[in-house]
Amino acid sequence: MFDDIRPYRDDEVNHVLHKLINEKELQESIAQFSLPFLKKYLPAVANFIVKLSLTSRVKNIHCINDIQAEVAKYLDKIIKTSTSGFTYSGLENFDHTKPCLFISNHRDIVLDAALVNYALHKNNIDTVEAAVGDNLLHKEWVADLMRINKSFIVKRSEKTKRAMLTASKQLSSYIHHSLTEKKQNIWIAQKEGRAKDGIDKTNAALISMLLLNKNKETSIADYLCELNIIPVSISYEFDPCDHDKAKELAQRQATGSYQKHENEDLKSITQGILGQKGKVHVSFCQPIQGEFEDSKAIALAIDNQIIQHYKLYKSNLSAYEQLNNSNNSNNSNNTTNLNDALSERVQQLTQEQKHWLLTMYANPVFSKKSLEQVL
Repeated sequence: MFDDIRPYRDDEVNHVLHKLINEKELQESIAQFSLPFLKKYLPAVANFIVKLSLTSRVKNIHCINDIQAEVAKYLDKIIKTSTSGFTYSGLENFDHTKPCLFISNHRDIVLDAALVNYALHKNNIDTVEAAVGDNLLHKEWVADLMRINKSFIVKRSEKTKRAMLTASKQLSSYIHHSLTEKKQNIWIAQKEGRAKDGIDKTNAALISMLLLNKNKETSIADYLCELNIIPVSISYEFDPCDHDKAKELAQRQATGSYQKHENEDLKSITQGILGQKGKVHVSFCQPIQGEFEDSKAIALAIDNQIIQHYKLYKSNLSAYEQLNNSNNSNNSNNTTNLNDALSERVQQLTQEQKHWLLTMYANPVFSKKSLEQVL
């Protein structure tokens, strides 16, 4: 029933690893970033070295937990080399013995779920199965790589409304099955695609999908208890992909559309993982409980918690102050109020691109201020 979307099982690990080790495109991708000089002048040798390294590293991996342990080691290195501090809070807000559906804001393609997992792993809490859109899985080996690391597939590329509804029902059923039968934690982003403009808003359609599996006799409150939704707010001091996001947003504003380049997602994944992020914080919020009128009301409750628990950094406050000053003085060229790091990030951008970069950092401040007025 779920074989086309579920993560791989322990008994499938060795076969999938063998496929991945022999996948030439994967070898080339790793060589491109780990052995760039050798890859340029002796590509076959670089690929061979990568294959030997992979073969050596996976010889003691035989189950999903082994893979998770290896990923945790890699995340240790990533956090040490690409952040100036990783913190988390709120683990006391939920029962660790009951499977949770973590719904977080979405800023980075891979790291959002990975950092949630890292915090859980450090506290001996079972890691999540993470949702990944099939739009990122154009190649079979990429799908294999994700599914062997506890990811399940969200079908976003179906061509008809009927097919999309069928896929949504399957996904809703799978998530409920994983939580209640497999007793497995789940992670899913609050909406499709990253919040490139810095506005964290849950798509009510996501909540509607989750409720598709609810029978008519079950109340929304009871079904929410079964899902055990825990909002998660992830805050990055700096976004390694901010330049690219600003350029995309400026182009969309100017032309009404944006066409992705080949391998752009892979570049964003790599940049997001390896790029400097400053301080990073993950905040686990209170469970979403009680009776709600509809999906929009549930989505709003999730939004309120994510915004409330979003950690503001100097980058956010500096960008907010700069935009306010620019609006008041009609002078967006002045960057004297920006902290040094953010000032560097707006260099070599057009005025429109610079505006969007500042906007993505400032919007969490605007969101918090708007929420404070409502509350």
